[in-house]
Amino acid sequence: MPDTLAPLPAWSRLHHRRLRDIYRSAGWPCQDMVEVELLAAGLVERHSVDGRHDTLRVTDAGVARLAQVFTSHKAARSPHEALVQRVATAMARSGRLAWRGLALRVALPRALLVGEPDAAPVVAEPSVRLHPLWDDLGDGPVAADHAWCMACPDVFSIRHSSVEAYLQPVVHEIKVNRADLLGDLKKPAKRAAYLGMAGACWYVLGQDARGRPIGAPDEVPPECGVMLVEQDELKVAREAPRRAMERLPFHVWMALAKAGPAWREDEVAQLSL
Repeated sequence: MPDTLAPLPAWSRLHHRRLRDIYRSAGWPCQDMVEVELLAAGLVERHSVDGRHDTLRVTDAGVARLAQVFTSHKAARSPHEALVQRVATAMARSGRLAWRGLALRVALPRALLVGEPDAAPVVAEPSVRLHPLWDDLGDGPVAADHAWCMACPDVFSIRHSSVEAYLQPVVHEIKVNRADLLGDLKKPAKRAAYLGMAGACWYVLGQDARGRPIGAPDEVPPECGVMLVEQDELKVAREAPRRAMERLPFHVWMALAKAGPAWREDEVAQLSL
């Protein structure tokens, strides 16, 4: 085992993810080159089970590496990223599956997109009837007065349910800067896209340097709910209006599957210990 750790830039995110997975698993080997490099560096070691099967165990050097990576990631988070993480964690703790940084396709009326080229860029022409904003929830004549745009909610979550009609998709938009909030409130197309992809939309307002909320609930349009950060806790300042959504389109399921949730079930379980 080496006496010192290798410099942090020598290790990729894939190495750190594998090291973390080994640490919280039974340690069954994958026998690939990532594993070979971790073994050679002394971050993991072989452990014989009954003299017949080998498993992997994270060494003290590996634990130190994980702690080093965690500390560096924590220090690098911006206030916005930290609040996004907090909201995603809160959704996971409440029994929901949460995603961060998704890019989902939504169709909006062309009239709503006029004057907002940067808020929702047009990417394609819709070819089916929209119900209400998704592309494959109905059939009928071409909706010539609509155009595709990409919406990127900070946090998108659904209920952990086996019944599609009970998923209750929700969008959380995170704001930690007042100028950013005021600029965002001038973009009805962005808000319409969020309301179209979810049964409820929330604005989560952070605090300024003096610990004051960056905005008041009555500044946010009534079709959205408002959460405030008070004493490091998320407080509901105004409930979000809710509407039922019977199902999610196939392309949304594909996007969710590709991204993977922000928190896995085993991570949430560890939070409660």
